[in-house]
Amino acid sequence: MYIQQFFIEGIGCASYLVGCEAHGVAAVVDPDRDIQKYLDVARSKNLKITHIIETHLHADHVSGNTELADRTGAAIYVHELGNAEFEHQALHGGDVIELGNIRLHIRHTPGHTPESITVLVADTTRADEAWMALTGDTLFVGDIGRPDLVGIEAARGLAGQMYDTLHSEFFTLSDGVVIYPGHGAGSLCGKSIGSVRSTSMGYEKHHNPALTPREKSEFVDYATSNLPEQPANHTRIKAMNRKGPRVLGELQARGLSIQDAVPYFRQGAALLDTRPKADYVEKHIPGSVHLEADDQLSNRIGFALPPEVPVILLLQNPEDYAHVRYSLARVGFDEVVGYLADSLATWEAMGLPIASGDVQDIEPAELNELLNSAEPPVVVDVRESWEYAQGHVPGAVLMPLGQLTRLVDTLNPEHPVAVICATGSRSQSATALFGKKGFKTVYNVLGGTMYWMQNGLPLEHGIKEAVQ
Repeated sequence: MYIQQFFIEGIGCASYLVGCEAHGVAAVVDPDRDIQKYLDVARSKNLKITHIIETHLHADHVSGNTELADRTGAAIYVHELGNAEFEHQALHGGDVIELGNIRLHIRHTPGHTPESITVLVADTTRADEAWMALTGDTLFVGDIGRPDLVGIEAARGLAGQMYDTLHSEFFTLSDGVVIYPGHGAGSLCGKSIGSVRSTSMGYEKHHNPALTPREKSEFVDYATSNLPEQPANHTRIKAMNRKGPRVLGELQARGLSIQDAVPYFRQGAALLDTRPKADYVEKHIPGSVHLEADDQLSNRIGFALPPEVPVILLLQNPEDYAHVRYSLARVGFDEVVGYLADSLATWEAMGLPIASGDVQDIEPAELNELLNSAEPPVVVDVRESWEYAQGHVPGAVLMPLGQLTRLVDTLNPEHPVAVICATGSRSQSATALFGKKGFKTVYNVLGGTMYWMQNGLPLEHGIKEAVQ
């Protein structure tokens, strides 16, 4: 038996290749859109990928199932309640998939979504009982899957199903069963997923807060409260996964001259500047969106640009194209026209506009001084309402990151804005949107509300309605 986990930093997605080396066959569970890694490992282990299994239809990232099926001819398997519209084999609880000496036992484990499954893996050369469980987004290290990504109105019902799933399926597993989850730290599919990428059933029974003994009604309250912001574009991503993602094929980097790019800009294309921040601050094209090509790009892009808008990339190096392209494709940004091959010096030499400065990083103490100045900035808190209620900068306006694209136009772009979150991560995503909208002065508060508190600065408590 062979198993390998593939993990994507930033969005915290995990996928798996499980194979029987004796018979040369393998399955990929929850494939990412960049499928070459599965093909390379399968080839190195003399395995043929014959099955592609989805533990559910994902809401935080676009699957690579159709891409992998196109390249390998493997069949895709999805639970019948997923109502998948692409060619697939319907799974049911109790089904068994045979991979040579490996048995994949399918358990229907609703709670995160109605169609969620867990794959119990048995190596029959050793024993018939399950050795490990690929739990998808049902059970994580230190957490469980959130129940609200198919709609807030369904959340309490799904939380009740999660309670039943945990008691009827997971608590009955042996303590020694190895748990391989569909997400790790960085994912928004849980409240506080651990950074360790596997665990055991016994450890989770004793130390996972979500598995603490509760009455069902108490569990439902727990599972539906204090949830983090929902992944950007989650409704659209879910729809893409239900319909079947577009096959991208082999990515070819397309360099565009300025003459080639300008007509796209005139038709509404966005320019995504992925260079380091220092380079952007020194010189950039006005109206461009700046998000560095780091492991948070997939999480941030959906809060700064609509996914249907064509995108032209400005890269530090052309070699970054594939990395950036897949970071966007993972969250449904498929309309990438190419990258700007000409330099900013050429842009400027052609008499086209150039800018510098823009978003400024400031410490909490500096923000406190600005709030006492003649023209204090509007402080925009982009956390969730429950975080805001626990303590916020006095006078801060609540605009949760997931609602910011709708609310940002209520502010005056001529007035300074200071954006704050919990630690400075979400605020960086938000400042990209403010920059694109043409706000003249935008501050990103380093360290967020946590650092504000550590500096002994005052807090207000309670909740006010977000700007409508």
